[in-house]
Amino acid sequence: MKNNQKLTLLNDPIYGFIHIHEPIIFKLLEHPFFQRLRRISQMGLSSLVYPGARHSRFEHALGCVHLMQKTISILRTKGIAITDEESIGMQIAILLHDIGHGPFSHAMENSIVEGVHHESLSLKFMNALNNEFEGQLTLAISIFQNQYKRKFMYQLVSGQIDLDRMDYLKRDSFYTAATEGNINSERIITMFNVVDDQLVIEEKGMHSVEKFLIARRLMYWQVYLHKTSLVAELLLERLLKHARILTSKGEVLKTSNSLSYFLNRDSNDINSLDLLKRFALLDDYDIVSSLKEWQNHSDFVLSDLSSRILNRNLLKIRIQNNPFTQKQINEKIELLSSAGIKESDMGNYVFTGEISNQAYVPDIKTIMILTKSGEVNSLQRHSELFVGNSFSNMESKFYLCFAKPIF
Repeated sequence: MKNNQKLTLLNDPIYGFIHIHEPIIFKLLEHPFFQRLRRISQMGLSSLVYPGARHSRFEHALGCVHLMQKTISILRTKGIAITDEESIGMQIAILLHDIGHGPFSHAMENSIVEGVHHESLSLKFMNALNNEFEGQLTLAISIFQNQYKRKFMYQLVSGQIDLDRMDYLKRDSFYTAATEGNINSERIITMFNVVDDQLVIEEKGMHSVEKFLIARRLMYWQVYLHKTSLVAELLLERLLKHARILTSKGEVLKTSNSLSYFLNRDSNDINSLDLLKRFALLDDYDIVSSLKEWQNHSDFVLSDLSSRILNRNLLKIRIQNNPFTQKQINEKIELLSSAGIKESDMGNYVFTGEISNQAYVPDIKTIMILTKSGEVNSLQRHSELFVGNSFSNMESKFYLCFAKPIF
């Protein structure tokens, strides 16, 4: 792509042609920070379950821009004044909302750069780009942080029915062939409106919103929290933590310079441009190439876990509604102890935890319905989904991961 182009078309399998008109959007698309998202999987290790789930954060971000463009067009036809500057700011905010994701999405947040979430890293990337582009991202950053006076713009970027969720449900449904997530995003966007600078849904679109919330709930249990992709991500987290322990003891691991840098340093607070640029060099390929090297390492845990992930020879996992008892956990530990697993390594081969799913949080970023009489009320006052509050309750399940004693 050339910066002097007036128009470009990107052919997307979900929406067809995506139009990019603004020069600043071109420049951001071409920037190495954003191009890195081509090498970051949208769904982490879910391709171990759904072979087609190999799409990237890059595609997702472009899809979100497309939805934002459609939303702006719809709102303008309904008399909602949106300036050209605001339009560009809204597109940039949604384009860059995921730019802070690390390799395999959330695995890095829980292992190498612990406590630094992708949202805060996205903001750091946006600030760095704003400096580079001499303040052209200032409005987008204000929208992204919910500091702009027109709150509906932030609600489109981050809310319970935002464009981020709208794209990833439809896109992930397509690539996994899990039809439960195939929402009617065009119908929902057509029903968007704005009252007192707050995003609302026109009443006749309420059932499409209900379908959206049901789809999100089902996609989490069936796809995002699928037991195989869950145990794979948990193994990757433990592998990276173990690699960091080894490097802290002076072990030199064969890996990329980028990953080696973070393995050897406490970089939990990425607060400098240099660290940000180093983080921007990390992608899925650093992890996969490291696993290929580490599977032949002399350290048993490093070698074994690397091989397990590469060859999909994962731990067994059981999921149930109640916490596992200490007796159940000890039974697995005893079996592996007799098979020769060291006590110091046992946490990598027997572990338990909790997963949760809440399709709708009534008191946070509430979805508002615009009735035919012009009143604005919360979705839960109109929808039968919330009778008894069961739909909005937190659903929790518990998992136990364990290796079979065949070493």
